Amino acid sequence: MQKTLQALASLTETKLIGDPDYLITGVDDLAHAKPTDATFLANPLYRPLLKTTQAGVVCTFPSTPLIEGKNYLISESPSETFQQLLRLFAPQEHHVSGFQGIHPTAVIHPTAQIGTDVTIGPCSVIDAHTIIGDRTHLGPSVVVGAGVHIGTDCRLHPHVTIREGCKLGNRVIIQPGAVIGSCGFGYTTSAKGEHLKQEQFGIVVLEDDVEIGANTTIDRARFKETLICRGTKIDNLVQIAHNVELGAHNIIVSQTGISGSVKTGRYVIMAGQTGTVGHITIADQTQFAARSGIKKSIKSPGKYGGNPAIPLAEHQREQVLLRQLIKKNQRLA
Repeated sequence: MQKTLQALASLTETKLIGDPDYLITGVDDLAHAKPTDATFLANPLYRPLLKTTQAGVVCTFPSTPLIEGKNYLISESPSETFQQLLRLFAPQEHHVSGFQGIHPTAVIHPTAQIGTDVTIGPCSVIDAHTIIGDRTHLGPSVVVGAGVHIGTDCRLHPHVTIREGCKLGNRVIIQPGAVIGSCGFGYTTSAKGEHLKQEQFGIVVLEDDVEIGANTTIDRARFKETLICRGTKIDNLVQIAHNVELGAHNIIVSQTGISGSVKTGRYVIMAGQTGTVGHITIADQTQFAARSGIKKSIKSPGKYGGNPAIPLAEHQREQVLLRQLIKKNQRLA
């Protein structure tokens, strides 16, 4: 496939700077792109590569200092523009499963309801009274418990487990090894110091367009539901405890742990290895730097960091002062 830059600009609704008749046939990163490739520059750390890249066109911001003699597709979201080009030019044969339809080794309970154009891979197990929506794809060795509801156009990769009663909306993506609906971690300690298990009778609900990373675990609620609202994206190796409610369009990055009954607002971002105590609320449009420790409710939107988490500017000032004190102490020693 080959497309002129004028055609690509129209497709992506971007501003073209350069030769409208220039032909593009593929995509690659800034360092390795050929003259027939499209690439993108979104992170200023990679701006020096703009001088040396051989790419035929660069997707970038209006604010990027441009180098004459190159072609550009200008937009407010060059990553999104490049993603459109990636879908257009990238080969798809590696991303299409060889298993289509229901594999003969899949075990499906006779009461399960399977929609049209559903794929169920080898050795998958579908328990009683499960509902699976149209065009949903289940990879090999997926386990779906009794009474689970899965919407349309979902994709569950190999070795995903969806425990009994949980509900998935439409276009949900779950990466390999994730466990949805495992028992919440709850025990009552007796007078003798013995830990008695508290039964977990609730479920997990994943709303439309939620994505769950590899080996992430989301615990079922004790009574009602652990809720992940629409559009939220959760990275690999994240632990979400029972009765948590994550608002719409959150971003939760790898190795974050969210304790029981935490409630977040919309557009919350938690960077890697963030941790929370339980039973707190977090306001809309709140961002936490990596390794933040959230020990109380956050009522005001903004950027936070540190342990305990405080406004990020304040945390950064403290770090500067701490380094200055260390240097002064070294001089006095």
